[in-house]
Amino acid sequence: MGLIYTTSHGRDAARFFGPLVDLYECVYAEPPYEEGPDQVARFRDRLPGETDRSGFTLVTVAVDSSLVGAAYGWTMAAGEWWSRADTDPPAEIRAAAKLAVMEWIVHPHRRGEGVGAKLMRRLLADRSELYATLASDPRSRARKVYARNGWRQVGTSVLPWGPPMDLLVLDLGPKPVR
Repeated sequence: MGLIYTTSHGRDAARFFGPLVDLYECVYAEPPYEEGPDQVARFRDRLPGETDRSGFTLVTVAVDSSLVGAAYGWTMAAGEWWSRADTDPPAEIRAAAKLAVMEWIVHPHRRGEGVGAKLMRRLLADRSELYATLASDPRSRARKVYARNGWRQVGTSVLPWGPPMDLLVLDLGPKPVR
């Protein structure tokens, strides 16, 4: 059976929460993250509130009804930025609404097949925001993937429960005419 991609918005995504938490636990148990039960519980507990955010979109991919990948995000309003950022982004980025990509995960056995790239393309497609932003662990393999795909670093964020994260931005659309 082939890969089945599904896009959900808002609370419609709740049907994927159980498998999404299981996938999160599998992916983030690996180095360099090495997350345990406390981090998985924090993810599970915050997930329902994420769906209430403006512009929330979840893209999942399953094979034989097993979730093998997911990406989701929501709209970060104009004027907002990451709360623990060490610097402000360029003014035009701060002033614009941005897609905040919160998770992009692929089961270890499905990496290298283009699954993750297709997930991200689907998440970024048809967005009204001019930019996407995310926080990435600089030690991770994903950080190199972001760089190869045009994401640029504009700051760093220090979370109380983990390593400093690179704050990245990707241009999604044409700039407004001035």
